[in-house]
Amino acid sequence: MAAAKRKAAPDKASVSGRDGAKKPKIVVPALPDSDSEQSSTDDDKDASDSSVPINDEHQIDQVDGGNAEQDEGIHPSRLAPTNLPTSTASKESHAKQKILAQERRASKPNADLIQRSKKIWERLRRKSHVPRDERKELVAELYSIITGNTKDFVLKHDATRVIQTAIKYGNLDQRRAIAQELKGEYQRLAESRYAKFLIGKLVVSGGPDTRDLVIPEFYGKIRGLIKHPEASWIVDDIYRGIATPAQKATMLREWYGPEFALFKAENASNISSTLSEILAKSPEKRTPIMRYLLDLINLLIQKKTTGFTMLHDAMLQYMLNLKSDGEEMSAFIEMIKGDEEGDLLKNLAFTPSGAKVVCLALANGSAKDRKHILRTYKDTVSLLSYDAHGHLVILAAYDIIDDTVLTTKCIFPELLGKDEAAQEEHVMNALSDLNARKALLYLFAGCAKWLLSDEEVSFLSEIRDLRNKTSKKDAEARRQELLKGLSRPLHMTIEKRAKDICQTTFGCQFVTEVLLHDGGEASGAFDAVADLAAGDPMDAGHLAQSAAAGRMFKTLALGGKFNAKLGRVETRPTSQDFHRQLYARIKPNILQWATGPSSFVVLGILDAEQSQNGDEAKKSLSKHKKALEKASRSPAMPVEQHDNQGKQQGKGIEKSKPLKGNMGAKLILEKLV
Repeated sequence: MAAAKRKAAPDKASVSGRDGAKKPKIVVPALPDSDSEQSSTDDDKDASDSSVPINDEHQIDQVDGGNAEQDEGIHPSRLAPTNLPTSTASKESHAKQKILAQERRASKPNADLIQRSKKIWERLRRKSHVPRDERKELVAELYSIITGNTKDFVLKHDATRVIQTAIKYGNLDQRRAIAQELKGEYQRLAESRYAKFLIGKLVVSGGPDTRDLVIPEFYGKIRGLIKHPEASWIVDDIYRGIATPAQKATMLREWYGPEFALFKAENASNISSTLSEILAKSPEKRTPIMRYLLDLINLLIQKKTTGFTMLHDAMLQYMLNLKSDGEEMSAFIEMIKGDEEGDLLKNLAFTPSGAKVVCLALANGSAKDRKHILRTYKDTVSLLSYDAHGHLVILAAYDIIDDTVLTTKCIFPELLGKDEAAQEEHVMNALSDLNARKALLYLFAGCAKWLLSDEEVSFLSEIRDLRNKTSKKDAEARRQELLKGLSRPLHMTIEKRAKDICQTTFGCQFVTEVLLHDGGEASGAFDAVADLAAGDPMDAGHLAQSAAAGRMFKTLALGGKFNAKLGRVETRPTSQDFHRQLYARIKPNILQWATGPSSFVVLGILDAEQSQNGDEAKKSLSKHKKALEKASRSPAMPVEQHDNQGKQQGKGIEKSKPLKGNMGAKLILEKLV
């Protein structure tokens, strides 16, 4: 049935009458007549036929024609509702809710003890505001409350902080008592969102006894704990920083299969987690062990929990037992690359084992794999260079990647800065860091003992052996191509900051290595270094008084380093005759140089002249043979040492053994004969 057509609302004229006289205000609507009844009936039909209902009060407003606002009275429909809650009612409601919450807390076990302990904790946590004696009293009271109730406290988010504070301010015996009371509960605590922090504080401050009590409770459960969203972090923290080598080995062995979790090793003190040793003893177990290990590694990678040191150690053990040219190695590298966000590679580079995993991936991967890995680190090169482990990735990239253009574009702008002003500061900052300087000088000095540790040298040697199987470019050609992109910013920095750089021993080594590999673009740097030798060498603070600076001047004058095995100086190709520049600066004080602490600098100039058929310095020194003979019989020492020796003798301090004469002056005399 079609809905009846809605009738229009009566207009103002029809209500007011023909003469338009104003009607009095309608307070209560009058009873409807027959016409109004018909209208109401029609409206009801409209409403029943899903039309929008007409509000009666709205009709009254229309009837009034807006005159209600002009009258003294207020229309009833416009009065404020009286059923809404007032501010007083709201306060009463909040008060009732607060009372109910207090009653719920009071009904829980140990409610009074927890409230008392929390009040003490509120006072103790403000360490700087609590006098020492008062703190001792509060700690004693706190331990009197929690002793015997620790298990009830630790799993509550607020009460567990009380226990942590008690551990922080308690003595060693009190901490051990808490550890003993929680014995058998450490797995449950590790899986708790709040109590896991208690374990960390306990093993750090509880001493070896507490450590040996807590960690064995995780044995046999490592696989489950490392997958747990809460327990995994505290277990890995303990593995990384607290556990002993034997405990770490026991925990890592559980990654190799269920039998390593169920059965303990016979000799727990000499237990090993090296997978190659385990497979050597039981080669038939290789397939199940490698499959079990790979499944757990893949599971954590898929869960995006890739920052665990234990995971990185497991990945290294797996990778070291793969064939470098096998399908398993290729599949594992693809798994590492599979993280689209690159979090896995970035996390790996900052741990000892993880950095080696990345280096092995570079060495065993294809050119495409290397390109992908290097580009992942493009924005983090600077962080890698300053990291104790990350810099190894940069050194491996220098040795392995054949595409030197890609290496130059990805590494050097981030390592040195993208403009000249930034490059100078980047180089100066890197020189003062033990790790960052390696990324700058490795291409110049190679695996020098003063630059790299024995472990780093050994590992890079293994990487180079793998490179020989996968790389096509000559190693020396690769190094020279990289030096072209690295040398210029270093030369400019030496030219501008030579004096600052040469104040330290390592700064002198840096200048020596960089300038010995000059490609013809370092004339300004050579001049700046030679200018440092100008002036009276006997003045305090002059570089002639520095043994490191003396070695730098001598090596640069000779154009190479002395090789003890060959018994001669290995000269390096350079376009500069530095000995001539140096002699021009020291010529006015040549005698002081020849008889002072840096006499070997003059000897280096003489050797360089002899190799190039020059004798200008030799002629100048021939006039001072008597002074050289005297110096050859007396020791040469810096000015400061002369002063200190005089003061000690003046105070009656026992004289040291007589020193030998100036060996440099003695060798110079032999050259003059």
